[in-house]
Amino acid sequence: MQAAARLQTLGRTDRSAPSSPAPVVTGCHATGQRPDYRAKSSAAWPCWSPTELAPPNPGRRWHRTKVDSSAMTLLLGYVKLADSTFAAAALCIAFNPLFWNVVARWEHKTRVLSRVCGSPYTACYCLGAVILLLNFIRSHCFTEAMRSQPKLEGLDCLSVYYAGLAVLGIGFLFVISSFLALGFIGTFLGDYFGILKEEKVTSFPFNVMDNPMYWGSTACYLGWSIMHASPTGLLLTAVVAVSYMIAMLYEGPFTEEIYQQKQKAAKNK
Repeated sequence: MQAAARLQTLGRTDRSAPSSPAPVVTGCHATGQRPDYRAKSSAAWPCWSPTELAPPNPGRRWHRTKVDSSAMTLLLGYVKLADSTFAAAALCIAFNPLFWNVVARWEHKTRVLSRVCGSPYTACYCLGAVILLLNFIRSHCFTEAMRSQPKLEGLDCLSVYYAGLAVLGIGFLFVISSFLALGFIGTFLGDYFGILKEEKVTSFPFNVMDNPMYWGSTACYLGWSIMHASPTGLLLTAVVAVSYMIAMLYEGPFTEEIYQQKQKAAKNK
């Protein structure tokens, strides 16, 4: 009987005790997703609840400024702009097109390289060798900058790696096909040395786009960056694209002027 009385007392105690409110779970825990504890801080990987992501006014168009700004902050948080390897890569990227455009225009006006080397062909081969060396140094600095800075975990997966490999392959296709269509002399500014082609090259890939070698090279760097899941590489790829676009603004009109001078000289004969 004492045991029965004790059980009744416990039952009354359980019924009379106030029930504590259930904890409110928001954010990624409310959806049942496993939180990512690999993040360095909660600010680095924001996780909003559905109410925070919902538009404030359903009748108006919602601009996802909060999400976009956080993604941009996250991307820039991975890139150390003051890092020496990043600065070296950016310097090489900007220097290379400037170098070959300045030297080629100087040769076109003075013919100094042709006289020193003995012929315009030898001079063009020498300049081409220097450009190849500079491009090798640029690629090395680009890779070292990616390796010295952190990866973006969202891109570090097998499917993204193969996507980057596909972009890299397309870039190599345009670069190699452009080289085969132009030849060594045509690729490395032979027209600035007075070595002009009889007619404009219109075969692949020049029938697909203008300046396919520049865009193919940009695609190579883009694919390489995606394969390494590197925000630093993506930013440096943007620098590559900008430097090539600036080079195209100067090279295109100047090359057209060279061939116009050739046509005028042919008419005067």
